[in-house]
Parts: sequence; C-alpha cells; structure tokens
Amino acid sequence: MVKNFRFSWMPLALTALCAHLTAQAQELTPRAEVVTVIGTLPVPGVNQPLSEIASAVQTATSAEIDASQALNLSDFMNQRLGGVHVNNTQGNPFQMDVSYRGFTASPLLGTPQGLSVYMDGMRMNQPFGDVVSWDLMPRSAIASITLMPGSNPLFGLNTLGGALSIQTKSGLTHAGTSVTGTAGQYGRRSAEFEHGGRNEQGLHWWITGNSYNETGWRDASPSQVRQLFGKLGYKDGSTDVALSISHADNALTGNGMQEMRMLANARNSVYTRPDQTENRATQINLTAKHALSDELIFSGNAYARSVHTRSLNGDVNDNALGQSVYQLSANDRSALQNSGYTNYPAGAGANASNTPFPMWRCIAQALQGDEPAEKCTGLLNRTRTEQSNVGFAGQWTWLAPLAGQRNQLTGGLAYDKNQTRFEQTSELGYLNPDRSVTGVKVYADGVTGGTLDGVPFDNRVDLRGQATTWSLYATDTLSFNERLHLTLSARYNHTHIRNNDQITPGGGTGSLDGDHSFSRLNPALGLAFVVSPAVSAYVGYNEGSRTPTSTELGCADPASPCKLPNAMAGDPPLRQVVTKTWEAGWRAKLSPQTQWTAGVFRADNTDDILFVASDTQNGFGYFRNFGQTRRQGLELGVQSRYTRWAFGGQYTWLQATYQSPETLGGSANSSSDASAPGLDGNISVRPGDSIPLMPRHILKLHADYQANNAWRVGASMVATSSMLARGNENNQHQPDGLNYLGSGRTAGYAVFNLNARYQSAPDTTWTLNIANLFNAAYASAAQMGPTAFSANGQQFVARPYAAVGNAYPRQNSMFVAPGAPRTFWLSLRQRFN
Repeated sequence: MVKNFRFSWMPLALTALCAHLTAQAQELTPRAEVVTVIGTLPVPGVNQPLSEIASAVQTATSAEIDASQALNLSDFMNQRLGGVHVNNTQGNPFQMDVSYRGFTASPLLGTPQGLSVYMDGMRMNQPFGDVVSWDLMPRSAIASITLMPGSNPLFGLNTLGGALSIQTKSGLTHAGTSVTGTAGQYGRRSAEFEHGGRNEQGLHWWITGNSYNETGWRDASPSQVRQLFGKLGYKDGSTDVALSISHADNALTGNGMQEMRMLANARNSVYTRPDQTENRATQINLTAKHALSDELIFSGNAYARSVHTRSLNGDVNDNALGQSVYQLSANDRSALQNSGYTNYPAGAGANASNTPFPMWRCIAQALQGDEPAEKCTGLLNRTRTEQSNVGFAGQWTWLAPLAGQRNQLTGGLAYDKNQTRFEQTSELGYLNPDRSVTGVKVYADGVTGGTLDGVPFDNRVDLRGQATTWSLYATDTLSFNERLHLTLSARYNHTHIRNNDQITPGGGTGSLDGDHSFSRLNPALGLAFVVSPAVSAYVGYNEGSRTPTSTELGCADPASPCKLPNAMAGDPPLRQVVTKTWEAGWRAKLSPQTQWTAGVFRADNTDDILFVASDTQNGFGYFRNFGQTRRQGLELGVQSRYTRWAFGGQYTWLQATYQSPETLGGSANSSSDASAPGLDGNISVRPGDSIPLMPRHILKLHADYQANNAWRVGASMVATSSMLARGNENNQHQPDGLNYLGSGRTAGYAVFNLNARYQSAPDTTWTLNIANLFNAAYASAAQMGPTAFSANGQQFVARPYAAVGNAYPRQNSMFVAPGAPRTFWLSLRQRFN
C-alpha cells in the first residue's frame, strides 16, 4: 500500500463484493430466526439482536476460551478476535499491551490508553494512568466477552478505539465442580478449581481460584499469579441480585526488550535486571436487575476497589554512557579505605582492563558526594502506587412502542471517585558482570548527594491525587419495521482532577499541583438494515474522549520538561483527546453453518497527546496536544462448521498514521538532527508517516477437529506484517552498521499453536498444548535506543568513538521484544457433580 492511499475506494469495493455475496446468501440460505443477542452497555441490562447493532461487535463464550487453551484473556484475544494484536514489550505473558484497531490497553504507565475494559459493569481501567492490569482478571471466572468497536460513548472515558465488556460466571449458568492441574516447560505449574451451584430458593453461588507459577523462559524471569473470585446471588422471578468479590496477589517479572545483537547470541538473555512488578488488588461489586413490568427494567451496580502496585527496575544510567573509564584516584582509594572497603584495585597495576569499572569508581564517588550520577552506571528505579475508587451506575430500560413502532430506550447515571498516591525514587548503583544492578544507597533526589554536572539529579515523585467523574447517558433503538433499525446514543462526562505535590507544593514551575476540569457530550448514530434473514448491513458514526492522565498532566510544562518514565514536572492544562469514528459493514450467512463479516472503519483523533522533545534540554520532553492521528482499515471474518470440523479466520488491514507535523525525541534515529552519532537529537514527523508498533496486516486462522467422542485436536495461526520501532516515528531510520544498528522495524512473523484433548472418562479430560509449534524466533515490538554493551553483553561501552567537543558519542541499536519459543504443557481436569 502506498502512503498517499485514499480511503474513499474501500466502501465502493466492499459494497460490490458484499452485493455479490449477499445475492449468493439469499439464494443459498433459507429463512432463519435471529438467535444471537448482544449486551451493548457496560452495565448488563437488556440485550439486542446482533442484526440490529450498527457495529462490528465480536463475542466469545467460556467454552470458546477453553477450546483455544489460551493462557489468559489477552492471549485469547490475540488468537481469536479480529483486529487485535499484542506487543509483549514487558516480556511477561500477563503484562501484554493489547491493541485493537491501533488503540491500546496496556499495564505500562505512560502508554496512551485508548480502550476501556469493564467486568460486570465495573470499569477495570485503573485511576492512575487508565492502565489495564490483565493479571487481575482470572480467565476461569469469565463467562463471556463482548468487544465493541469504535468510540462508543456509552462506555465512557477512554473508549477511543473500542470497549471490552466481560461477564463473569455464576451458579445459574456454570453449576458443578472441577479441579485442573497443569505442568509444563520452564517451571510452569498451576492449580485451579471451580465450584458453582444453586438451590430451589433462588440462591446461587460460584467460586474459582488459581495458583500459577513459572520460572520463565528468559533468564531471571519467575512469576507468580494468585487469583480468587467468588459470587453469591439471588434470583427470583423478575429480580436478580449478585455480590462478587475478587482478589489477586501477583509477583511478575517483566524483563522487557533486549538489544538485537545480545538477543542473537542468547535468545533467553535479558538486558538488565531486576524488573519486578507486584500487584495486589481487592474489589467488590454488587449488581442488581429488576423488572418492574414487561416494559420497564432497572439494572445497576455499585463497587469499591483497592489496588497496590510496587515495581523495582534495574536500569542502565544513560548519563554515564559517555563517561571515560576512570581509574581510582588517591582520594577515591582513601574514601574506600576509610569506609572499610577492601580488594579494590590500587597501585600502578590498575588499568582499564583489570579495573572493574564502574563498581569501585561509583562507590568512591558516592562516598565523597562527587557527582556519582555520572560515574554510577546503574539505577534502581522504584515505584509505589496506591489506588482506591468507589462508584455506582444505574439505568432504566423502557421497551414500550414509540409511535406504533418497536422501541428500546435506556437512560442512566454513573459516578466514580478515586484517590491515588504515586511515589518514585531512583537509587544510584553499578552494573555487575551479569548486568544486574547493585545499589550504593545514594539516591538521585538532590538531598543525599546525587548530582549531574553539579546540579541535583532529582528523580523523586510523591504525588497525591483524586478524581471524580459524573456521567449521564442514553441510547434509543427505534425499529421502523423488521428490517430498518436506528440507534441514537449520547453520554455527557464531567471529570474533576486534583493533584497535590508532596515534594514541591504550592504550584508554579516544577510543582505537580493542579486543579483541572473536563466536560464533553459525545454522540453516536447508527443504522442497521436487515436485507434478509441471512444478511444485514450497518453504518455508524460515534465520538469518544479521554481526559489527560495524571502522568501526562504532571509532565506538560515546556519550561520544566521531564525524562520519562523517571520523573514528572509541571502541569499546565491539556485538552481532552477526542476520537470520531465512521464504520460500515455487512454480516451474512452463506448457510446455517457458515457466516462471514466485512467492514471498513476510520477513526480520527483530535488533540491527541504525544511526548514531544524539549526545545531547551536535550533528552527531555513533555506531553502536549497536537493536531490529529488517524487509524483506518478493512476487516474480514468467517466462521464455518462442516461435519466434525470447525473453522474460523479474520483478516485486518490497518493504516495508522500521523496527520500533523511534530518534533519528537529520536537520538537513536540515524536521521536525527544530533551533531554526532548518539548525542541527543530530534526527528521531524510529517503528515502521513506511519505510527510505530502497528502492523499493516493481521491474519488469524483456527481449526478444530472432533475425531470422536474422546479425541479433539485444534490448531491456530497468528500472523502479522512488519512493524516500525518506537524511535522511528518519521519512518526514515537507516542503519550504518557502526553508529546506528538495526533496521528500525521488526520482521513479519507467523506463529502456530496446537492442542489436543482426550476425554479418558466422562468427567476426566487431558489436554496437551504446544505454543509456537515451529519454534519461530520472532519479535512482537521494537524500540531504538543507546546501548551500554557490546554484542557479547559483557562490556560496558564507554567512549567508543573519538570525542566531539565536550561530548562523547555512543552506539545506538534496536531493542526488540522476543516472542516465547516453543513451549508445551499438559493439563488434567477432573469434574464432579
């Protein structure tokens, strides 16, 4: 596809194709009743037939999730849902960046979030940064999922590219007891149980628990996941009430990306360590539904949640990359001796080859308070985030006819209040031969001695904040007849965010204090047309918005730029991001066993928020609003059954581009304006340049074969085209093999998975899974950046080239997120009752 591709031909070509297929469908397919119904609101209420919904909605049940043998929800979405792909930038299967139509839901703070996630009507995007922690949602608790595309305003803030609605199991729908044990490669061990039931008095209950451990396929990458979910409910006639409680206590290792040469030498290697995240969360959710009459129904929920997150990351200190290999001076040796250190190099025999730089130099400089921020090659970055929020939502659905026509009107109110405390510190340290970081008890806080060029090197953050959001929403579907259905929707959001800086209170330059309010009314319009019982078409327009996060508001002042993710500074106001989405498509049945879908979409972001380069401080930047970005594309899907076979496939063509010029930081890009390779420099983005980490083509195929009552075999494939690396936003990076390494993009890849089930007894099932069957060595993401090591990963690169003025260039490379190798595991499930 060429860069100046015009979107206008796509609906015409698609219409012609669909017209031909529609004619075939009308000839081949007898009249059939519509049986698929979809919940289209975040709070479960009254469902609608799929043929009346003006969007390319996708659904999946617990049976389909189990059949895929996906490890977790993000893994299932990557395998089976069209338009979805994952970037494993964190290096952990429970910390995936999930992207849909070019919009992302990520657990990584600072990532622009564009998808909203709900579980039983409770918003799972966390208050601080709108991040989504996939490890807090147990797969075994999921009864069904619905992926709503576009900027649907009914799902509230952050619904720019889509919304995921999760419904959990209950004793009404999943009665019985089962226990599952799993063992596999890389220390994978897990135990899971489920139990549910109900009685004649209307009481129902359901509980599940999961304990998962693995050592991980990469060096030093163990993870532990502990999840517990329970639900107690009562259903009697027109009333259904349920109280659910969920708790998770997880310790995840996400070793992130690895430099391309080091990865080629050892695919299981990591760049630096440790990289640990601990998540502990408890949430309670009360849902209720009551039919006052056949025409009037109330539904709602009230919830409370607490999330505690700690992280410890051992990183290279970029400020030390340009330093020479200093030998210990007399003052250094004296400081070490006086502090009780021994075995440090001394005398004329100490030289660059035998001095374990920078360990002793870092310790000596830290003891003397003499700019250790330049001499210490490592940093231990710690964060602690405490979040709590409470809220409720209530809605009324009226099913009475309007002007003699069938009508479904829903109106509701939602409220959420949250409080957050975020703390961040950086401890100076040195890199060991295994690239772990040892701290020296000197903190880059401007208080205990950390300096950079004689200036306090302050990376501390201590921010307290609170936010409240009120929302009013309504949607109405009017059926003019059995074929034509018009849906009008709108949601008004008002958000108030207040930040209080505990280090520099009072506002002004460098303070994170701020008081911000954001309001907007987002509309939607959709038209669905039932051509025949086998064919329907739709066209829709909707708008969504998201408010700036505290992270973005805390780094938005050009006069006080920051270097993410290590610091925040200043907070002039940012405007809301607004997304306007058009989409159109067809759905049809070629036969009772075969269905297909086809659609096009375009989403334009206005006032998007990007991290741009500072005009005054190299290597620093700030968040700001700028013009537009665009995501547009084509989606095709098919599902079919034939005797013992079940097939499915989805194809997505995605074009994600910048639509406004901007200057971004890009020192590792060969086209940057740096005065010498490796020095801080910027790149210029032009309208039409592609956005990184978004593949142009995504293809997914799966097939299942039921050999007999005992044996079932399934296979799947996920393939994507190449993706640009972060740091190559201008699409112009060209490696020279010396100063700049890496192509600036990942290669396309295809990953095949295989699973087999054997039912040895009516209640006993064995499952064998093989992920990445052909052991493809692929990368799901990439980023350009300076490298601190040579190809063997053992040498700290200091002053690799001749000095330029007072600066020392450094080598740049491409860091990639490696996909897991071939992995197998075996599970045994025993059912009771």
